[in-house]
Amino acid sequence: MENKKEDILDNGPFYHGTKADMQIGDFLTAGFESNYYPEIIMNHIYFTALKNGAGLAAALSKGDGKERIYIVEPTGMFENDPNVTDKKFPGNPTRSYRSAEPVKIVGEVKEWIRLTDEELQNWKERIAVMRENPDAEIIN
Repeated sequence: MENKKEDILDNGPFYHGTKADMQIGDFLTAGFESNYYPEIIMNHIYFTALKNGAGLAAALSKGDGKERIYIVEPTGMFENDPNVTDKKFPGNPTRSYRSAEPVKIVGEVKEWIRLTDEELQNWKERIAVMRENPDAEIIN
C-alpha cells in the first residue's frame, strides 16, 4: 500500500541506524527486540529523515557490529513515531517515523557526526532513567 500524495508526512530521504550488517536490496522488518526495552518485541520498524538521528540510533543499538546508517524507502504506509512526537515533543522535530511494513535498504551512509564516548554514556544513562519511570512506557 502506498501513501496517497496528500497523506505523505515527509519526502525523505529516510535513514535507519543499526549495527546489523545488511545489503542494498534487503528489507528491514518489525518483530525484533526493542533497543531500549529488550523485553518488548517491536511491531514497527523505525526510521528518520535526519541522518545524525539515525547515527544516534546506530550508536545505541544492540550488538557488537559496526555502526551503520542505511538509506531506506518505506514499502507501505508510515506514521509519526508516537514515542517522540506529541507525547514528548510537539509536532515531529526529530522527523521520526515508523511502519508496520518493511523498509527497503537502497543505500548506505558512510559519514555522519558520531557521538563522543561521553555523549553515548549520557544517552545510555538517560535511557536507564527512562526505563525506571513507569510513565515512560514505549508505545508499540
